[in-house]
Amino acid sequence: MPDQMLGTPDLRSLSEQLRLMLNICNEAITRGVLINRQSKKDKEFHFQNWFQSRLEDQCIDFDEPGRNTYPDFRLVQHPLGYELKGLAFPGRVNDYDCNSQMPHGIYRGRHIFYVFGRYPANSETDQYSVHDLVICHGSLLNANDSYLHKNKSTRGMGSYGDILLRDRKMYVAPTPFGLLSGVERQITLILPASWIEPDATVAVGDIKRTESDRMMAGYTFDLTTNTLIANYVDNPTAGREHCFVAYRPINTAPGPQVTLR
Repeated sequence: MPDQMLGTPDLRSLSEQLRLMLNICNEAITRGVLINRQSKKDKEFHFQNWFQSRLEDQCIDFDEPGRNTYPDFRLVQHPLGYELKGLAFPGRVNDYDCNSQMPHGIYRGRHIFYVFGRYPANSETDQYSVHDLVICHGSLLNANDSYLHKNKSTRGMGSYGDILLRDRKMYVAPTPFGLLSGVERQITLILPASWIEPDATVAVGDIKRTESDRMMAGYTFDLTTNTLIANYVDNPTAGREHCFVAYRPINTAPGPQVTLR
């Protein structure tokens, strides 16, 4: 389980930190705190900046984010990290581009939480509201934390044999909006079921994901035919169930139950 891999972290403290972030975001959205887009070319950082302001409002210490850091916000006083994913609405909702990093539940000693926020797709202004938001443990998206991403290269391409070929892997993972029903137009927190229930929240659904029979172990790519063939192996933990609980702030209407699609 994730908490065993990190030794014995204070799960009550971690749950309280997640409850705090849930309430901070819920309060800001209810109060109408808007996303501020610096320009129409700013398609990546406007939602991240909105979330950063929520951390700063509560004086939560974090390492300064950078363009290539993962996760985006690494907390100083808790073994937690937040990875931000803004999604335009209406628009692509079932999956998202991971940009060279597989989803993780644990990464370098931190529990990773993904913050998915949706906002208007065709706003004519540079200020707009958050449509809905999900904070979920990364293991909801991928339970395997052992895979280590690396980009490799080899030289020998081209007629003179001196062009470098880079194998730069990209990933497309499901979003909570694609996996779950009942999270639209809501503010939702999803924790592993083994975690302590946060105070001042109400449980709104149990979620169970089951590991597949096979897992990808590699792939080959034929440069002459442009065909990619995946290689699979038996999953040693096939059939293992990973259980999660969805929560909402207790001082708001609980909204619909959250279920796996």
